Amino acid sequence: MQYAASAAYAEGDEDGDRQAFLSFVLGDEEYAIDILKVQEIRGYDPVTSIANAPAFIKGVINLRGTIVPIVDLRLKFGVGRAEYTPFTVVIILNIGARVVGIVVDSVSDVLVLPARDIHPAAEISTQIAAGCLLGLGTVDARMLILLDIERLMRAPDMALFDADAAG
Repeated sequence: MQYAASAAYAEGDEDGDRQAFLSFVLGDEEYAIDILKVQEIRGYDPVTSIANAPAFIKGVINLRGTIVPIVDLRLKFGVGRAEYTPFTVVIILNIGARVVGIVVDSVSDVLVLPARDIHPAAEISTQIAAGCLLGLGTVDARMLILLDIERLMRAPDMALFDADAAG
């Protein structure tokens, strides 16, 4: 799946650059992130809680010897109650030298969007940190909220990176 998206990403198109995204659902909305940041997709397993962590930091897991913090984006974005169903997944991301997991309701698919289908996000107040929206993507009748997942994970309120490494 990742290989096919990467190959399509590299091809480009006559109308401009293409970018490959992994789309996922949070509540009633569909979001997408750069596929090249995704390491793997896993089912949701219980985590080890961390005392005094923000509510959206569910805890950590041991992923083949690597301790991975798990962020529940439903809680971070305030999109309803976090219910863990068989469809709930954790997307494992590579952000710089750090591995981080994000909990989402479900994964939709891999999409390759030409630049012409990516539109600027409206200037509105949202739970998503300023600068973390890449824009809105359109695929047929679907509208995707495109996230700059690296910038979001490096935001100071996430407390996942040292202040010196966050830049």
